[in-house]
Amino acid sequence: MKLFQLMILLSCFSSLLMAKQLKFNKVINDNQVQFHYLWLDQDQQQHALSFAIQKTAVFNDFRNFKAFKSQRAQRYVNLQLAKTLSQQPLDGVQLKFLPASTEFTITIKAESALNIRQAKEKIQRMQHQLMQQYLADNFYHQFVNYDHSTAIKPDHLRFAQDSISHFNNVKIAVLSQLANQDARTVINYVLSFVQAIPYATLASRVTASGAGFNPPLQLLWQNQGDCDSKVTLTAAILAALLPQLKMQLLFINNHALMAFNIPSQGQERTVTIAGQVYVLAEPTGPAAMRIGEVSPEAEFAIRNNRYYSEAFINTRSL
Repeated sequence: MKLFQLMILLSCFSSLLMAKQLKFNKVINDNQVQFHYLWLDQDQQQHALSFAIQKTAVFNDFRNFKAFKSQRAQRYVNLQLAKTLSQQPLDGVQLKFLPASTEFTITIKAESALNIRQAKEKIQRMQHQLMQQYLADNFYHQFVNYDHSTAIKPDHLRFAQDSISHFNNVKIAVLSQLANQDARTVINYVLSFVQAIPYATLASRVTASGAGFNPPLQLLWQNQGDCDSKVTLTAAILAALLPQLKMQLLFINNHALMAFNIPSQGQERTVTIAGQVYVLAEPTGPAAMRIGEVSPEAEFAIRNNRYYSEAFINTRSL
């Protein structure tokens, strides 16, 4: 009995090994920012990584990104709608704009109910198009969650896609250490690197609308990020390292993880999306997990279809 209890304790201890960043340093040198890292991986083995990224990219990339505010977005839509309809009046109707402190309404006058209905439909289409354009311009998008609720969140796929080119030096530095290694080894290396970066608590994805999200280079500069930020960073780095790798970003309540389309081994946790099997992975940390290992909460959510997934397509490899 004592031996059995000891085995359980050892098993629990091993499953709670934490990723640990031993050293982090950044230095601005001429036109570049030099990053230096020292950390422990899932086997508590020490790794060192150094690379440089252009200073203009670090300080200017997505510098105007800010948390989504519905009132600000609606104000933009209202102003653009009024401007467009003033310059291009609708035939057969008279419009009157009634701006107020909290609302914006348009009164429509016409000789027939048909004209009024057609005008309303066109205005609604214009409002939708303007809102979609506003979201795209500000790196947001609307998504439908697993429970069929809709919300607005940062467009993590675009952030990752548009960041790939900045990781060329990271690719060179990593592959110099992992020459001729398979995809699984590269993925575990990157997972351990990102897991060791200090974690910042995720604000509610549905209600916070981007508050606290750090784009990839901002995450490196601040040396901290929430799970959404870390997933996005991981996708960008792996897309630079393994251009053909198929990835999924998975979002569950108050958490995010990833999945990779590589053959599973042993008891690794997987998910099937669109008929393809993906091996799950947890980039967030601080728990040091290899590919195929996920938290009980994440596994429960995935198995019960309580997640929303986005397929990452690396357009640079097409």
